[in-house]
Order: sequence, then structure tokens, then C-alpha cells
Amino acid sequence: LVQVVESGGGLVQAGGSLTLSCTASGLTFDDYAMGWFRQAPGKEREGVACIRWSGSTYYADSVKGRFTISRSNAKNTMYLQMNSLKPEDTAMYYCAADYAYNEFGCPGGHWGRGTQVTVSS
Repeated sequence: LVQVVESGGGLVQAGGSLTLSCTASGLTFDDYAMGWFRQAPGKEREGVACIRWSGSTYYADSVKGRFTISRSNAKNTMYLQMNSLKPEDTAMYYCAADYAYNEFGCPGGHWGRGTQVTVSS
């Protein structure tokens, strides 16, 4: 059983910071990618930032320079440091972990339930 659990969401003022965490368990082997996705009401889910086992990263243009993705030494826990938050960042943030990845290096499955991030103006 693969489990992916996110935490760290909350309400923050525009310009503030927040750090999300995600821990994956149950993946039999190493070499899986992890990533953060977000979805606002009425919009499609989009990849925010992803990190492969090698440490290679991807950032959506909208968050470059503001968000930083990282992974623990054991590589089972992933973090998203979000700075200079904007109201447009408001969304449900989902974590994913999978051996499969897309063209950006973002994982293809094993989703968490999500953690809400709300940025007020």
C-alpha cells in the first residue's frame, strides 16, 4: 500500500511564506519522483514543482524564483518552501510520488488527499 500524505497548508497574507511537507511510504524500491500539484476551483490541476530521485527539479513559470522544492536525505519526504505568496497561489496543493514521470519529471500517480493553501490580499 502506497501512502502519500501532505501537511503544512493554511491561511497566509499576501507576501508571506509557507512550507508544505509530504511523506511517501510503501514504495518498494527507490528511484521515485515526487512533486507538488495544485488545483483551484474551476481550474485544471497543474504541476507546481517536481523533483526526481537524482535531485533534478522542475518549476512552473508562475512560481519560479518564489518556490523552492527539496527532498530529505532519505528522499521519502519532500518540501515546498513558498515565499512571496500571491492570492493567485490559492489552491488545494497535492503531493504525488511515483516511479513514472512526465516530460517535466513530475510523478504520474500516488496522490495525497491535498492540503489547502489560502493567500489573502
